[in-house]
Amino acid sequence: MPETTPPNPAEAGLEVRTHYVRHRNALVARADFGELFVDYYLHLSTQGMKVSPVHDAMFKRALAAFTLHCASRPWNEITAWTINFQQPRVNLFLTGDNGTGAVTGRVFDENVKELPENIFYADVVRGRGEKRRSAVTFEGADPLVAAEKFYTQSEQRGARFFQLGEEEFAVVSEHPDCDLEWFRALTPEAVRDLDKTETLSLLERRIQRWHCGCNQARMMEVLAPTMREDPDGLFAGEPKVELRCPRCGARHTITREALEAFVAGGGPKS
Repeated sequence: MPETTPPNPAEAGLEVRTHYVRHRNALVARADFGELFVDYYLHLSTQGMKVSPVHDAMFKRALAAFTLHCASRPWNEITAWTINFQQPRVNLFLTGDNGTGAVTGRVFDENVKELPENIFYADVVRGRGEKRRSAVTFEGADPLVAAEKFYTQSEQRGARFFQLGEEEFAVVSEHPDCDLEWFRALTPEAVRDLDKTETLSLLERRIQRWHCGCNQARMMEVLAPTMREDPDGLFAGEPKVELRCPRCGARHTITREALEAFVAGGGPKS
């Protein structure tokens, strides 16, 4: 995938600050997610999407953990998390492009496969490299706990996620020679007061914002293979077909005429 230019810090969006905790050898990333949550709710309203209160609360916690994770990673990474919960049975999907600061996602609450355990999938592409996937199992229904298990097992280092206020979240992650006794004893109150109790060195200010980038052309890319094989089955006698973006759930309407032109013009074959 082509590399992207880091966003201008002056651009609108959520600011995530990362600090190095000196003498403790740990990284802390913190942000107030009020603005990002508002953008998420505006997206749901615009697209006419309904999410149950339980799933909504889970998704917001997952979105906070994911955004903090992205802000702690290299600029040239594109990441996706799929977090499968069996109780309640729901999939939470999140994806982000660190080059642009874009994050988005959606709740899948229909036709979720029954599995023996909860599973956390992480897909990562760095620069022009190959996609890497990891999968870990976890217990419970808290996305923050799921993210911590992912760090321990896939990242091979500890991370602790905290909710510091109604919409404020933080993650503290191990670096080499981390003070593990201090790390394991951390509480939300201690993380909230790190500026007073520890020596912090500001590393970065990153702007993260709710954005997918889906459009008609991308949706036609999704439909093109089916259009070539079974156009009548795809449209079922109708002049248009409606589909939702698999990444963010946005509704798109594609006419048969437009899709025929797209395929005839040599649109992607896979």
